[in-house]
Amino acid sequence: MENKDQHKQTPEPKYDCLLFDLDDTLYPFSSGLSLEICKNIQEYMLQRLGMEKDKVPELCLSLYKDYGTTLAGLRAIGYNFEYDDFHSFVHGRLSYDILKPDPVLRGLLLSLPFRKVIFTNADKAHAAKVLSRLGLEDCFEGIICFETLNPTNNDIPANKDEIESGGRPSTTLSAGIPDANEDLHHLNANRVLPRTPVVCKPFEDAYEKVFKIANINPHKTLFFDDNINNLRTAKRKGLNTVLVGSSNRIASVDYALESIHNIREALPELWEGKEKSENVRYSGEVAIETPVQA
Repeated sequence: MENKDQHKQTPEPKYDCLLFDLDDTLYPFSSGLSLEICKNIQEYMLQRLGMEKDKVPELCLSLYKDYGTTLAGLRAIGYNFEYDDFHSFVHGRLSYDILKPDPVLRGLLLSLPFRKVIFTNADKAHAAKVLSRLGLEDCFEGIICFETLNPTNNDIPANKDEIESGGRPSTTLSAGIPDANEDLHHLNANRVLPRTPVVCKPFEDAYEKVFKIANINPHKTLFFDDNINNLRTAKRKGLNTVLVGSSNRIASVDYALESIHNIREALPELWEGKEKSENVRYSGEVAIETPVQA
């Protein structure tokens, strides 16, 4: 007698890719590394860009909130510097030994039978060092990082063609150095912001590039990030979203995890009915950044 089950089709998996942010997602904010990064960014603004010391912390935070990274915000308001110099200054002096190997997270990631990709605003060298310190360098098929989305080390100031419709050209002093005080005033008073030439989260063009580069179907992808602005954009672009670092689920968040270690408890369906696979490889035509030994 013919078994009716032979004609039943296997349900199509809900997800086929897991997309992960890096900093404060794969390791906790409590590690202190992000505080070091913030300190170094402010030192860069003081030493390299000549800003006034008492204005730097507020401007740094304002630009980060508005542009996703302080680097992107600085470029938007007219500061001219090389991306490599910024990243070298900010990340080159970090105490990466703050981070310790995480065998628990490694085991969880390797047991997940899906493609796993890093999507970070950080540069390639920083991403590689973080993954190496955590012992996760072989858990992802690739890294989509700053250089992936910004392949040219652009050191040309933003110009009027890069300003959004209705936006304000950057105010500059007679010496040609942007006035941080004036820019901070306008950022607080006028919410039509100058456009940044930098491609990064939380802007939609960054997500669109990621989908194309990594051959990702957003509707079948689960995105993990600690930043709610990044998750809001992700939700608009069709991604399923996971907030990491808080258990409070809010708008634009499908799941909320106090820690990345809570994946199995919060999302048991990722393991249900799946066979463990540790070698899911990317088969698209365009290569993405791959982890390297730091």
